[in-house]
Amino acid sequence: MSERHDDNLDQRPSWDEYFMQICRVVATRSTCLRRQVGAVLVSDRRILSTGYNGAPKGMAHCAELGGCYREQNQVPSGERQELCRALHAEQNAIIQAAVHGVKLERVTAYCTTQPCVTCAKMLINADVRRIVYEIAYPDDLSLEMLREAGVELVHFPARSSEDDR
Repeated sequence: MSERHDDNLDQRPSWDEYFMQICRVVATRSTCLRRQVGAVLVSDRRILSTGYNGAPKGMAHCAELGGCYREQNQVPSGERQELCRALHAEQNAIIQAAVHGVKLERVTAYCTTQPCVTCAKMLINADVRRIVYEIAYPDDLSLEMLREAGVELVHFPARSSEDDR
């Protein structure tokens, strides 16, 4: 019987995989028509806050307004973020922590997508020490600033269906 128990323990996800799985679920709440992104802020293996990308609270989403303005105007990914109605997942996770009085200290951020430079600056100031992300994003300045701030970056590629065999 203990042999069976040991097999189950071997199949448990690592902490990074566990929180990335949660992050992927958080991303499913996104209202963005271009990209669904999730973020989970963790300290001492405890979830402090989550966020996904979408319009500010109580405001219409792009789908309700007839489409994505950036898409309609062919704005490339990573450019002219000020033209987007949505807040980024990382921004929403930090805001939710603030709204609920959750102190962010020595945090690990799990993100489905590498943070942009704006989110990187916010995460640095929120005392994020480690970022685990799945999908790369075309923003070299973000990576440069995170490295300069001493934030550990971990690229954690999504598992393929072949990994489950």
